[in-house]
Amino acid sequence: MKIKFLLVVLLFVVSSCASKKDILYLQDAKSADTSEIIYQSATIQPNDILKVYIETLIPQASAPYNRSLFGDIPVNNIQLLQLEGYLVSNKGYINFPILGEIQVSNLTTLEIEEKIKGILEDGGHLNNPTIDVRLINAKITVLGEVNAPGTYNFTEQNITILQALGYAGDLTINGKRDDIIMTRDVDGIRKITHIDLTSVEFMNSQYYYVKPNDVIIVNQNNPRVKNAGFVTNIGTVLTIASLVLSSIILLSR
Repeated sequence: MKIKFLLVVLLFVVSSCASKKDILYLQDAKSADTSEIIYQSATIQPNDILKVYIETLIPQASAPYNRSLFGDIPVNNIQLLQLEGYLVSNKGYINFPILGEIQVSNLTTLEIEEKIKGILEDGGHLNNPTIDVRLINAKITVLGEVNAPGTYNFTEQNITILQALGYAGDLTINGKRDDIIMTRDVDGIRKITHIDLTSVEFMNSQYYYVKPNDVIIVNQNNPRVKNAGFVTNIGTVLTIASLVLSSIILLSR
């Protein structure tokens, strides 16, 4: 009976070993072709907060179009900056000083800059203004088998899914690397996709760059890989197997 028990333990140890193909990222990187990087600008969605700054050669002319709650005091705190921003309504509009409601949903920040500039010039408000529009509440949420799940703000125009997972401290050893789930709202429709981080193919997809409000979910892997922390290399497996076999021989005597 003891021998059978030890054999079961040995089988459990061996079956607990993690395969490299279940854990390593970008396993086919050597065979991947070099491809051009195509950056994707995020489009504005409801509940985004935009910081809009208008500048002209005569500062007094553009001053009425700029919202400033703190005067000339520099503001570095993102929460305070958001108070000066414009919240995009559920219908996709911002309420801008003097100009009134401006539709901004599904536009990039560059397109919004061009749109506001056109309104100012065509309406005879300002001559040759410089417009700067920034999204100041861009965030992504990472959940599941990562070391630091949570919601993370970012200020870059483009970040990749690998960077997003880096914010969350990377996947744990128990994370399912070949089936990352991402949810994304596009034109009022929620889309769900599955991403395999063990292959470079995902780098050529539209989901390589995350967009504001994306949610990334890392599920647990199967029991065999989940127990990868128990045995980390073949040397350990052989050592344990040797001990178990030695115990079997001693008990059989």
